Amino acid sequence: MNAPPSAPRGLYLLTPDVAETAQLLAQVTSVLPHATWLQYRNKHADAALRRTQVQALLPLCRATGVPLIVNDDWQLAADLGADGAHLGEDDGALIDARTALGADAILGASCYDDLTLARRAVEAGASYVAFGAFFPSPTKPDARVARKSLLRDAQTLGVPRVAIGGITPENARQLAAAGADLVAVISGVFAARHPASAAHAYRAAFDL
Repeated sequence: MNAPPSAPRGLYLLTPDVAETAQLLAQVTSVLPHATWLQYRNKHADAALRRTQVQALLPLCRATGVPLIVNDDWQLAADLGADGAHLGEDDGALIDARTALGADAILGASCYDDLTLARRAVEAGASYVAFGAFFPSPTKPDARVARKSLLRDAQTLGVPRVAIGGITPENARQLAAAGADLVAVISGVFAARHPASAAHAYRAAFDL
């Protein structure tokens, strides 16, 4: 299996859809020390802006020691030397991404509410699997609903399990207790009144 070199635990922070790169960097800088991983995700950006923003985030992540993972686009991750990529079911073949990124890259797969899909993802080279939504999500209001028991059942896959969807610092503790290694969060941090405090609270949810 292609597990990351050390078992991650805590906050998997996803970037908000911000068009201004300077604004994005400012928002990320204040919360990055509380994150275990950072995923660059911008559903509204064109290819040029995505490249610019990943290039801008890389030095920040290198300085703080937080891996940078690119959502959807493994080719961009490979081109720019990001630490990995995350693919949904329509974002290309995991085996191709693994070949391009190399054996040590972090490669994630959205598995929604489907353990069989997660098993196939690991066989194809995924080093972590993501399930959700576990709670109603403002980012994806129509997302498939996952059961907490799925996190326990996925332990046999031998890779980190990421929970996503409507996660708060309070219910993050439930997911950690159920078997989540990381919780993926966007608005819970970036839309919070005090983003750094919110990020710290998510990380503290794993102090079980």
